[in-house]
Amino acid sequence: MQYRNVFCIAAAGLLVSSLASAATFNFNTDPFAGTTALTTPGRQIVANEAFISFNIATDVFALDPAVFQAGNTVEFANAPVNAIPAVPLNVVVLDSFDDDNNPATPFGAGQAANLVAGRMTVAGPGFFVYFNQALDVPRLVYSTDLSSTAADLKVLARMVNLNGQAGRDAMPTFTAANFAFTDAPEPGGLVMITGGLLLIGCSCHALSRRGQL
Repeated sequence: MQYRNVFCIAAAGLLVSSLASAATFNFNTDPFAGTTALTTPGRQIVANEAFISFNIATDVFALDPAVFQAGNTVEFANAPVNAIPAVPLNVVVLDSFDDDNNPATPFGAGQAANLVAGRMTVAGPGFFVYFNQALDVPRLVYSTDLSSTAADLKVLARMVNLNGQAGRDAMPTFTAANFAFTDAPEPGGLVMITGGLLLIGCSCHALSRRGQL
């Protein structure tokens, strides 16, 4: 009985720890609400982004396809700009400062968007992540057209924990798994934990009855 209790408590602890360490950041509202960006001539860059801590190993950006109209499937590339494939994409991560990888070149959302646009072969809205030199952090940006140097941009998030050289080094580790197109919120952490604990409890009870614990 003592070993069974220890096993079950340990399993439950691991489940709670795993769920608590992952986060989903939902973006499901009009990115340009309250601004005149879409009716003002020329490119407009809207900041006022969310400041978040993002764990690349576990966390996800959940992007509402009904709001952003960027598709329902993540078409992803993570590369220096010159290595971005000339295929339809809706999520791009620039893993170096610019096309020359020159840290001395000022590099903001507009410059990053222009580099992405130079590689896109199909027009359409989408997202990109770049490392802002002045702020020294990566940012997630929505573009009304990834293929256009005139497209309006909305900065959605600033990843404040990925700053400095460690943040720069982390850029190539973003994968398609960090992005999802979904119009439904992720299940609440409490619901997930409760369900997992119930499963563990049932398993422990079944094993106990069979004398395996």
